[in-house]
Amino acid sequence: MSLPSRPLLFASGEDAYVADRVIRSWTTEDGADAAWASEVIAALPAGERAIGALSFAAGAPGILHQVVGSERPLVGPETTPRERKYEVYEFPTAEAYADMVRAVLDKIAAGVVRKVVIGRCLDVISDPPLEPAEIIDRLLETRPGRYVFSVPLTESLVDGPLLVGASPELLVSRHGDQIACTPLAGSVPRSADPDEDARRATALQASDKDLAEHAFVVDAIVHALKEVCVDVEPPTGPTMLATDTVWHLASPITARLEDPATGPSALHLAQMLHPTPAVGGVPAAAAAEAIADLEGDLRDYFAGCVGWVDGSGDGVFAITIRAAVIDGARMRLFAGAGIVAGSDPDSEVRETGAKLATMTKVAGLS
Repeated sequence: MSLPSRPLLFASGEDAYVADRVIRSWTTEDGADAAWASEVIAALPAGERAIGALSFAAGAPGILHQVVGSERPLVGPETTPRERKYEVYEFPTAEAYADMVRAVLDKIAAGVVRKVVIGRCLDVISDPPLEPAEIIDRLLETRPGRYVFSVPLTESLVDGPLLVGASPELLVSRHGDQIACTPLAGSVPRSADPDEDARRATALQASDKDLAEHAFVVDAIVHALKEVCVDVEPPTGPTMLATDTVWHLASPITARLEDPATGPSALHLAQMLHPTPAVGGVPAAAAAEAIADLEGDLRDYFAGCVGWVDGSGDGVFAITIRAAVIDGARMRLFAGAGIVAGSDPDSEVRETGAKLATMTKVAGLS
């Protein structure tokens, strides 16, 4: 079955949940508002779920679409790629981004922060405009990240900005009393040469800088989960997770709710955990201030979270990375890198370039 031109969907396995009908769209000026989350969940009858996204920053918008749909097998592309002309604008430039990394390193040396994730964007202007369904078809075929999504960012489902992507990172899932998180932190670009690719993966596993960056994230998530869960089980050390362009250090974490009926929903857990140091930093407040100072208003919904929740509180939310916002002829991309003591500005430029490549490939640029 072909996708509609502007699909509303979320996939986290072999099937994608595709909306057939939108009952209502719920918006808020503060995606961290727990009362708003409770109102949405209370309105969801059996057989319906809400699919949506929360912004990165505290006090920034969130949107959830109450939908009726179904799980459908993932299929290959049914759209035919069109010949297009592209104009690509990067901001900041690679040189300016390297300077931003140096500014963060100065803050680390001064003891202001210990880690900050700093990002950059690409704007791709295409003629004729990219079709959202074409991008989703390619993501479902290549699956650069497990969590494929397409979410309108306004109440209008026929036009306006559309958030699309394929995130490799699970913020949180809840199924009954079972809770899971799989944070990613510490990464390196992959190589087309198998021997070099294996060497890079081995070096990442042994990198003190990357292991320290990863530990910040795991420690923060474990601490937060222990406030509301029991049997919180972090792994003894990170595993390796490969995407099409990047190797990541990953740590699957499990936990349990004592009583799912009174415990937090997947949406409330996402609000509680987000933003983790995987997209923010340590300490959280100082890192957020550094991000705002250096990036300005680049992020919006990028590096936020995206997913679904149902009326029982079950659901899945992924970090909004390897993502794009399509709005008319423009597709905006964002990628960030975690800066800690020992980070190299040129290496961080290459890392963010590799992450951006996931979405430039599906757009047909490479």
